[in-house]
Amino acid sequence: MVEHITGMLALIGVLSLLCQWVGWKLRLPAILPLLLCGLLLGPGLGVLDPDEIFGDLLFPIISLGVAVILFEGALTLNFKEIKEHGRMMTHLVTIGAFITWACIAPAAHYLLGFDWAIAMLFGALVVVTGPTVIVPMLRTVKPKSNLASILRWEGIVIDPIGALLAVLVFEYIAAAADPTTHVLNALGLTLLLGFGLGAAAGFLTGIAIRKNVFPHYLRNTAVLTIMLGIFVGSNILQEESGLLTVTVMGIWLANMRGVDIADILEFKETLTVLLISALFILLAARLDSGAMLDLGFGGLGVLLVALFIARPLSIWISGLGTNLSSKDKWFLSWVAPRGIVAAAISSLFAIKLESVGLEGASSIVPLVFLIIIGTVVIQSLTAGRWAAFLGVKEGLNQGVLIFGASKFSRELALILISKNIKVILADNNWDNIRQARMVNIPVYFGNPASEHASNYMDLSGIGRVLVISPYRQLNPLVIFHFQDLMGTEKVYGLNNADSASARHQLSESYLKRLCLFGENISYAKIATLMAKGAVLKITNITENFTFAHFKKRYGETAMPLVYLTKEGKVKVFSGVEAIVLPVGIELISLLPQEAQDQAVIQRAVDDEADRKTKALVEADAKVAAEARVVREAQEAQLRAIEKSRRKKEELALFEVDEKARLLAEKATLVQQKTSELSNKLTEQEVVKKTAKDQHAATPVDDATRDTVCELKTGEEPKVV
Repeated sequence: MVEHITGMLALIGVLSLLCQWVGWKLRLPAILPLLLCGLLLGPGLGVLDPDEIFGDLLFPIISLGVAVILFEGALTLNFKEIKEHGRMMTHLVTIGAFITWACIAPAAHYLLGFDWAIAMLFGALVVVTGPTVIVPMLRTVKPKSNLASILRWEGIVIDPIGALLAVLVFEYIAAAADPTTHVLNALGLTLLLGFGLGAAAGFLTGIAIRKNVFPHYLRNTAVLTIMLGIFVGSNILQEESGLLTVTVMGIWLANMRGVDIADILEFKETLTVLLISALFILLAARLDSGAMLDLGFGGLGVLLVALFIARPLSIWISGLGTNLSSKDKWFLSWVAPRGIVAAAISSLFAIKLESVGLEGASSIVPLVFLIIIGTVVIQSLTAGRWAAFLGVKEGLNQGVLIFGASKFSRELALILISKNIKVILADNNWDNIRQARMVNIPVYFGNPASEHASNYMDLSGIGRVLVISPYRQLNPLVIFHFQDLMGTEKVYGLNNADSASARHQLSESYLKRLCLFGENISYAKIATLMAKGAVLKITNITENFTFAHFKKRYGETAMPLVYLTKEGKVKVFSGVEAIVLPVGIELISLLPQEAQDQAVIQRAVDDEADRKTKALVEADAKVAAEARVVREAQEAQLRAIEKSRRKKEELALFEVDEKARLLAEKATLVQQKTSELSNKLTEQEVVKKTAKDQHAATPVDDATRDTVCELKTGEEPKVV
């Protein structure tokens, strides 16, 4: 029997890891393979029977596991972050949660006949979504950055809020179910212990962390132990008050000033992944498939209400007064998968309520699992197509995640941000993160390859990862993690290998990625250059100032880092590809002090050359101007000569024409005189003929004969 229990525990652990890996590899919420595994081992094959294996220990195991899950979720509920992520997210976790609760609870009451108390508890349980199901879906769908941020932060913040609501409803039901205790007294004591003891425990634990009461290696263990102790102590003082107490304790720690809970969160995150995986397999194995089928059309109706009424109504009412478009709201209305927290808390509450004989408590778990399966499966399969249909998918992911927030990384990030490129700086060094925050650079404090980062770091719009950190043990983990997530061509790291012997200890696939900015560029080299006064500079590469001009000015020590195309694409230099730069880009480079000095000298040489060239140009222009003046004078003289010649020709032509006219006139006069003379002669001939005829007819005396003779000779007749 002992060997059987040991074997089952080992099997659950191995299968938990395998299911988490399958979900990560297939980009699916891990809840799906965990659910299938639990159903297969339990109702399917009958291999795993949690009640038989654990017996009376099952309830304490689930109870402690849920306490840890709620405490870890509450540690993420920072009220400042709620305000920072906009009105829509604030409305969703308050107004939207209430609307969802108000819609689903009546549906469970009227469609399935649940008692109002059970219906209200069920409505509170399915309010939560959770980052463990939202984040893998967002990676596949890739909606616009603002929509991804809203959904991601809703899942993070609503976990503790929904859990707190469910705990309060459960406490009310549990108090009302106790016939020996007055309802108000029991509920009042529960609330007093939950809020009072939880706040006191959170405050005292925060003081202990702030004053370093515990050594660093005991801090996480101490906080976990204190939390479990407070949980058990609260339950002893008032039954079932422990969940509320640890939730309030976590919220208090998360919002207490001067308390660094990053290490605690990382530890709780690892523990929570293990607990969630194991618990979900156990809970799914306990699930009665017949009970889920018995829900029938009523259960399907509740699922449809959650999908098509509760979620759209909460989104559209919460979206009033925001800048979201109708397409954005329609997309948000379709994405609200329920997660593991709902399953774990519902199973715990069902066991507790069944123990007090509350009717209908056994139906909570199958209905919650039906909602989980329905929302996760349906929305996972359709959200991508819905986003594409609405046109709310993210464009080309040109953002950059930089691991290592050194001075060099901060200055590079500021330049990229000024060019509207999304940048996130991640680092384990708080001082680096603090300085980045001071200049308004988005940051993530911690390991970017952790599960916590997967849930809480907004990678929407991020298309490449640059590992620029001195953490040689952590760098390979980050590179391999994001290679699997984004592809090998999107992840680069600096070559931080020490020697040939060290290089042989590294895998070839990892070494191929150690070519960021060049094959021999290491973090130490960049840090040394920055310490010696190197600066980052943006240079416009144009037809007049090509990359050849850039190299001539700054020399071979200048280090090209990144360039931005006209289309807004980001190209990162590596030692894999030859540097061939087109024109019309913006080049970001690191200029060591030598390059800056050479640039000063080269600029002076270029200025002197430009001055001489300018002087030569001016002299040539002066000579050309003088030549132009001479040429213009010569042309003017030629034009004057030509004009004079034309005038002479015109005058000569005029004289010829005038002479011709005069000759023509004289000829006309001569012709006229000739004509007149001819006419006169003709008349004389006529007169002569007439006279002759008369003379022939009449005798002529001497006087007449003389007259005729005179006329013949042309002499005037003499008068006698």
